[in-house]
Amino acid sequence: MSFLWPQFLWLLALLPLLVGLYFWLLRRRSRQALPYAQLALVRQAMGRGAGWRRHVPPALIALALAALMVAAARPVTTLYLPSTQQTIILAMDVSGSMRAEDVQPNRLVASQNAAKAFLAELPRHVKVGIVAFAGSAQVVQPVTLSREDLVAAIDKFQLQRATAIGSAIVVSLAELFPNQGIDVGQMVFNRSSDPFAPKGRAIDQPRSEEKAFTPVAPGSYGSAAIILLTDGQRTTGVDTMEAAKMAADRGVRVYTVGVGTVDGEVIGFEGWSMRVRLDEDTLKEVARTTVGEYFYAGTAEGLRKVYETLSTRLTVEKKETEVAGLLALLAGVLVLGAAGLSLWWFNRVV
Repeated sequence: MSFLWPQFLWLLALLPLLVGLYFWLLRRRSRQALPYAQLALVRQAMGRGAGWRRHVPPALIALALAALMVAAARPVTTLYLPSTQQTIILAMDVSGSMRAEDVQPNRLVASQNAAKAFLAELPRHVKVGIVAFAGSAQVVQPVTLSREDLVAAIDKFQLQRATAIGSAIVVSLAELFPNQGIDVGQMVFNRSSDPFAPKGRAIDQPRSEEKAFTPVAPGSYGSAAIILLTDGQRTTGVDTMEAAKMAADRGVRVYTVGVGTVDGEVIGFEGWSMRVRLDEDTLKEVARTTVGEYFYAGTAEGLRKVYETLSTRLTVEKKETEVAGLLALLAGVLVLGAAGLSLWWFNRVV
């Protein structure tokens, strides 16, 4: 816990003085009761049958004052609160290397099973869309709340050649921002760094009638996130880091998941063979650029645990929150408690 106004904590030094004043008043009351000759009169002056109960209401008042003094210092603490995340895009690699069996039963089936388990754990109000990518990327299931449609889309994955990681990020952004006119083809073939530009306009052509795009802080878009799962290196499509910069400029976090063998292995597919390596450095950089996180899953169980972690990350978030109001509420409850006990036990308010 930290404090925005720590200087007000010095008020706590008044508490010992108040406690001392309280006991001084008790002693003074005892001395005033001594002139009474009869014990019954002494008991009447001290309060009939009070005992330890007479100290409870003042103690509650002292605790209430302490809570108010701490509240005055404006304490800030980290709380785990429900996330505002409303939309998640699963961008999943379906390139030929996903047939490798180093992750049992193979990488593709393991990723399908883990994704379906992830969907089952998500709150029902969270929308999910699915992008499948190999040599190109396409939305195989638009954003929806229907878990059944999402599972059906995952079960229909078909292996293809090549790996277009950057294109997967761009297509995911297009699904999140459908009104921005994204053109992935323009990025791939015209080398445009602005895929949100209208079709047919050169990248250096001024926007006379368009509102200029204003980048936001990376990770600041709290309504959506992208989970990118891949087992290889980019071989075609949009440059991966260029796509990551686009996501960062729109505040969208990209959580990257690397699955398979870091050192790579030779796989065969439709009569050809090649060595596939996991480009961890690029995936880590994508996560860093977008203020997301990188996870490595070398086994099916590891992949399942990664998705469990992501489920927590995306549904619960840590926030630095000022709790002065809670302390003030606690002080109010303590005062009411002190007053209630005093009325109940002594028929008077402290």
